[in-house]
Amino acid sequence: EDEQIVAEIMGRRFFPDLIAYKAWEGFHFAGHEIRITEATDCYGAVVWPSALVLCYFLETNSKQYNLVDKNVIEIGAGTGLVSIVASLLGAFVTATDLPELLGNLQHNVFQNTKQKCKHQPCVKELSWGIDLEKNFPRSSCHFDYIMAADVVYHHPFLDELLLTFDHLCNNDTVILWAMKFRLENENRFVDRFQTLFDLEMISNFPSLNIALYKAMRKGRMKA
Repeated sequence: EDEQIVAEIMGRRFFPDLIAYKAWEGFHFAGHEIRITEATDCYGAVVWPSALVLCYFLETNSKQYNLVDKNVIEIGAGTGLVSIVASLLGAFVTATDLPELLGNLQHNVFQNTKQKCKHQPCVKELSWGIDLEKNFPRSSCHFDYIMAADVVYHHPFLDELLLTFDHLCNNDTVILWAMKFRLENENRFVDRFQTLFDLEMISNFPSLNIALYKAMRKGRMKA
């Protein structure tokens, strides 16, 4: 079953027949052809398999996780694929990442959502742990969903990442987080994450070493 579903997920990716002046990858999600421009010299500007797993889940579970008119923020949006799919599924989306990635992120989001979405998504800078209250004040920012794909890997900002999850999450916010396990560092982060959030694995793909989690603030997990 794992191999069949993984084959279906990876089958959503396609490549251009002819090499154009600008390299791109194509994806089929939410009834649309999505074209993503990547930059192979930057980890944050590449589509990783965890993003495909999360997009596939959003599309195939759109009744249980209805995104229409929901307020969604993606952290570490990278190329913007997850944000684009969430937008095509009816959400009002804020796609965030580091300032040096915003140009490519904005390009992908705009090109793939213009006149296709109920709500035009926005792109905003978010450096984990920095100026959170200033840029995302708790009093006015309420997110129904926080989405993240492959934000945990060998980098020195795991403390800041946990702080960012904590700041953006209200009592009824649902976190959907796809994660590829690589090193022991990732397991330690999951342990720390669970001191603040109830965590439930909702999909697992051993052949990809990727798990998809649902999380809510401690004690607030819904049936």
